[in-house]
Amino acid sequence: MSKRITATASCRVDLAGGTLDLWPLYLFHEGAVTVNFALTVLTRATITANSSKEIVFRSVDTAREDRFDDFAAFKKAKSFRHPLAGFLTRYFLSQPDAPTGGFTLETDSESPAGAGISGSSALMIATTAALARYCDNPMSKEAMRVLAQNVEAQLIRVPTGCQDYYPALYGGVGAVRLLASGVDRVAIDIPSSELDKRFVLAYTGVPRQSGINNWEVFKAHINGNKRVQKNFAEIADIAKSMHCALSGQEWDKVTALLQREWKLRKTNAPGITTPKIEKLVDVAMKSGARAAKVCGAGGGGCLVFLADPDAKLRVQQKLRDARAQVLDCRVSRRGVRVIAE
Repeated sequence: MSKRITATASCRVDLAGGTLDLWPLYLFHEGAVTVNFALTVLTRATITANSSKEIVFRSVDTAREDRFDDFAAFKKAKSFRHPLAGFLTRYFLSQPDAPTGGFTLETDSESPAGAGISGSSALMIATTAALARYCDNPMSKEAMRVLAQNVEAQLIRVPTGCQDYYPALYGGVGAVRLLASGVDRVAIDIPSSELDKRFVLAYTGVPRQSGINNWEVFKAHINGNKRVQKNFAEIADIAKSMHCALSGQEWDKVTALLQREWKLRKTNAPGITTPKIEKLVDVAMKSGARAAKVCGAGGGGCLVFLADPDAKLRVQQKLRDARAQVLDCRVSRRGVRVIAE
């Protein structure tokens, strides 16, 4: 058995179709798709074998830690300070022939807390991949996606969408097709440099709570709110058009679609936009951005902006001047990666 296993997975930017990936919303919108790309903003999970039977969970970015004398003590735990590690480990160690020795599972994320760029989902994938290797449990990427999505739903206690796990698994630019027969992901064949020189990502400094916003919209749709249902029918059409426009590198169309998507999404539920978000959008647009939208469910977190290549640096600087945290917005072409030493 390897003494040290490290898995990394990417966060993402969602461009169109978000929230439709919640089952069963996409079943009401034929041909539904979400469009996103993986970021060079990474999450990491490292498992190191201990000489004792002690099991340790440690989150570097949130400074949370759990310690258990052995597996028996871990099994009796009712709650965890690092629940992502605890819930996933409980699944893997309950499988036949799981290792019985002690280990330290340490996680870290380069994403700010509540950034809306799917740091939690990416970390779910990294941790799942590390534990699967540690337990010598081969898993397909789709099996990892299903497990990570289901366990995250247990953690946040509301439905989870499926799109966020695919950039972490595959990297690159992709469309997640949401079909009655199942979910799959297709790569969008576009040079990553074309996105790198146009997109800007900025953290508002205010964490968002995606489960809450998505849950309110989900309930409104299921309960028959005609306005929300109509909005999502149009969001579904925008996402299908975005898939085509991005594939063809039709940047004027991409701009118009981003503008339409954000305008619609803001009307789905109160709190999706905020005065801080509107201020940063205004700053960016006045300095040369062409379109903007919130990442994830809104209420805080990150904003993504589309700008012409010659305006990108200026937009970034104006956002910094407005006290936003500008993040690296390059496409990661690498999916989940596991290294055993």
